[in-house]
Amino acid sequence: MGQVSWKGLFLSLFDYKTEKYVIAKNKKVGILYRVVQLSILAYLVGWVFVVKKGYQDTDTSLQSSVITKLKGVAFTNTSELGERLWDVADYVIPPQGENVFFVMTNLIVTPNQRQTTCPEVGRTESFGSQTPPKLGSASIPDARCSEDEDCPAGQAVVAGNGVKTGRCLKDRDSIRGSCEVLAWCPVEKRSKPKKPLLASAENFTVYIKNSIRFPKFKFSKMNVLATNESYLKTCRYSTEHPYCPIFLLGNIVRWAGNDFQEMALEGGVIGIQIEWNCDLDKAPSECNPHYSFSRLDNKFAESSVSSGYNFRFAKYYRDAEGIEYRTLFKAYGIRFDVMVNGKAGKFNIIPTVINIGSGLALMGAGAFFCDLVLLYLIKKSNFYRGKKYEEVKSSSRKSLTSPTLNGNQSPDQLGGL
Repeated sequence: MGQVSWKGLFLSLFDYKTEKYVIAKNKKVGILYRVVQLSILAYLVGWVFVVKKGYQDTDTSLQSSVITKLKGVAFTNTSELGERLWDVADYVIPPQGENVFFVMTNLIVTPNQRQTTCPEVGRTESFGSQTPPKLGSASIPDARCSEDEDCPAGQAVVAGNGVKTGRCLKDRDSIRGSCEVLAWCPVEKRSKPKKPLLASAENFTVYIKNSIRFPKFKFSKMNVLATNESYLKTCRYSTEHPYCPIFLLGNIVRWAGNDFQEMALEGGVIGIQIEWNCDLDKAPSECNPHYSFSRLDNKFAESSVSSGYNFRFAKYYRDAEGIEYRTLFKAYGIRFDVMVNGKAGKFNIIPTVINIGSGLALMGAGAFFCDLVLLYLIKKSNFYRGKKYEEVKSSSRKSLTSPTLNGNQSPDQLGGL
């Protein structure tokens, strides 16, 4: 008996089992099945292969290099600096342009500073004057004082310019005054500019040279066409000239949705986005850069200290007596961030087979869904369930030796089932 069981088990390894298909004459379920099939087919062909190009292998590890160069001059005449001509060496920081560059559009100048003592708020008219200086409003809370004890010597002024000397300087007939500090005096002017100094920077131009490479496909390209130099000297970027890499600063700010003169007053940050989406199944000339522009700083926080963009720098010199002086500059301007991204795609059999297999699997899921509707959700579900699933029970050996089974099947025929 045991040998027979093992033999039957061994022989069953060579049996082939197939599914039993039942054709259900139900128009509602049939229409539902075709709708599901068409939907999956439309998704596979339309979205996966046409829109997402699922037949392609992609490379998103874009390698990029950006070089920028500005041109333009401006003339100013101020009480602090007098008549002055500004060129790229003056208003571009840093001078070697990369993917981030700053163009100065406004300036607060505090000339002739030297290290001595002066009030933290307000300024003396002459160094070494024995008369108390005229003080402004104490805009720095840590510099306010009523007596010398409020200004402990050696303590730095929070958000100030120097170190307290221990003296409280007051105006005549004034109760409150300002602490005296050891600092670069006179201290920096705190008045905000009323109009941009370099308003003509709107007409400055920037040359943006971008080279990209997709290492997986060994494909390289630039946003500059091989053309004569006269074209680059006269062209300006526009939708009609997409391969002219020379941009007017005023146009960049306007395309970002802002007014240049308003932004130049206190500065800001502009993002220049260069996007390369290349279908390498097409000609290389079809791989083109697409530019977009946006403002990155919080332009709505007009009353906030975080609005705008500025920083300080100084130029140092000595007089004939060897005393060191400096001119302090608080520079306002627009910082431009050039950001490059993109991807490239090319036909590959592996993603094609994977996406086709996924589509066939979805077809099977659609048939499974329609089976659920047919067998459980319609009125005649019990009838269809009985036709789809056939229940077979094991019989005793005695019944197997009988001439017939159920009046129709012989033992050999049952074994064939």
